[in-house]
Amino acid sequence: MEVDGGGGGDVSVSVAVVACIAMTVFYVAILYSPTLILRLPPPTSFNSYMTRRFVCAGISTVVSLLVCALILPINSWETSYLLSAYGIRLHHTWEALLLPLTLTSLMYTGSFILKFLSLWTSLTGQQTDLSFHGIKTALQDLINRIQSLICNISSWRLYIVAPFTEELVFRACMIPLLLCGGFKPYTVILLSPVFFSLAHLNHLLEYYMQQNSSLLKACMVVGFQLGYTVIFGSYASFLFIRTGHIAAPLISHMFCNFMGLPAFFSRRTWMVSVGFVVGAVGFVYLLFPLTSPELYNDRTDNCKCWHRYCGWS
Repeated sequence: MEVDGGGGGDVSVSVAVVACIAMTVFYVAILYSPTLILRLPPPTSFNSYMTRRFVCAGISTVVSLLVCALILPINSWETSYLLSAYGIRLHHTWEALLLPLTLTSLMYTGSFILKFLSLWTSLTGQQTDLSFHGIKTALQDLINRIQSLICNISSWRLYIVAPFTEELVFRACMIPLLLCGGFKPYTVILLSPVFFSLAHLNHLLEYYMQQNSSLLKACMVVGFQLGYTVIFGSYASFLFIRTGHIAAPLISHMFCNFMGLPAFFSRRTWMVSVGFVVGAVGFVYLLFPLTSPELYNDRTDNCKCWHRYCGWS
């Protein structure tokens, strides 16, 4: 791994790496602390189980942010200056939301085609009621689906809690530490996802015990998930370093959790594969233009050690 002797050095390499390892272990370990350390009784329902995990993830995130603030060479404790170290800022928020979302959605072109064909089949396979009553019923059904999604605690985990806590810990905290430790941006893009994927190793034990599956099957399932988290973690790290805005990897994380894995093949039609290839080509072509630091910052010549978009245009 390459270490930059110029722009970093405000934090030692060993301190940066040890802090990242500690935050990774703490993020996972605290999830089991209510039962193993505090000796609290097991949760009586899935909702209470997930609520307990939400609280633990929130605590680990706040602790990581505080520890990171103490380690980083922050000269001012003014709120806006402090938050900017984590990429939390209001200006250029629309760009940080729309442009990365557009870029990420290109990888799901095949999925969009597949969903459109499924919707088209369902609409053509039944008589469509365009009367006032039919439209009212359809809208009510849509509202019920949205309410069901909002009230589902698993949805909160996938689309809110996990993206927010993971992006704050594994991107907003770890990447500034590694950059200030002197690591080059491309090294950080490859190194940071390793911590991110290791934080998902606990799924191996949970899957093995809860699904009553063989150890080999559990390793294959979790191994595939770890590979996917490394790929996505690299992309999310790239977005954070390029834009200097936490909203960029956050919205991409939420979108990918909602969509799942991109569809690149379907026995139903060849258009899914063609759409995936076209989308992938568009993604590669627009990767750097849509993440240009000039789109997300008023100036690109005044960033600190925890941002590297100054020298990466």
